[in-house]
Amino acid sequence: MTISQALKWAKNELMEACERPLFEAELLLAYHLEKERLYLHMYIDEEIADIERYKALVERRAKHEPYEYIVGKASFYDIELEVEPGVLIPRPETEILIEKVAQIIEQDGITLMAEIGIGSGAIAVVLARKFPQLHIIATDICDTPLKVAGKNIQKFGLQDQVELRKSNLIDEVPEALELVVSNPPYIAEDFILESNVVDYEPKEALFGGRVGDELLKQIITDISRRGIRYLACEMGYDQKAPIEAFVKDFEIEFIEFYQDLAGFDRGFVIKFKG
Repeated sequence: MTISQALKWAKNELMEACERPLFEAELLLAYHLEKERLYLHMYIDEEIADIERYKALVERRAKHEPYEYIVGKASFYDIELEVEPGVLIPRPETEILIEKVAQIIEQDGITLMAEIGIGSGAIAVVLARKFPQLHIIATDICDTPLKVAGKNIQKFGLQDQVELRKSNLIDEVPEALELVVSNPPYIAEDFILESNVVDYEPKEALFGGRVGDELLKQIITDISRRGIRYLACEMGYDQKAPIEAFVKDFEIEFIEFYQDLAGFDRGFVIKFKG
């Protein structure tokens, strides 16, 4: 089977699973051949070696398995991260959270912070690369994220800046932190997600409880109790009102909500008093 024939077949196989079936067919073939996508258009009549392996990749995607899990990597910010099942695939909207945190680090000269729920390491890796003086203690309650994040931290040579700890929230982080960032599970347990998300991505990284904001509220409580100055979190599009009401019971200087590129409420920054 030639490149042209394979792409035509794969496009047809991916029609129901992908918004851009030809584009994803090309991505998978470029991955299979270890070439750039441009190569496919230059050598359309070339025979493909080990065509059955390519077909197997396409069939996995046709069953809605995320592309990132199939190829074992995800593009995020200006880097490429290793990912695998058991680790949440980093989303573009989390880049906005990083920018909010970066502003706080710059304006306050922060040198010690924590991340709750390290996942692939996306937030910690980007922030550590931006701020060489920054030390980050990153936690997760699950082993797979700690393993994958460790690989990404090592990949970028950030072992001296990012320290991993297995912990529920920041229970195992007694240090005097200046800031905490988190993209925690915040989806209600009865919310219906697309197959490529709910069937493949880790449920413990998606669902935040019956309502969805339970973990966010626990994080706010813990950070306030510890006397930490700043908290920055991602949240669900429908959680602004309940979070706004919840923080009225705390001593805060301000809470600032922000939106994602689609205009949905997506996160908040809290500055606590004291």
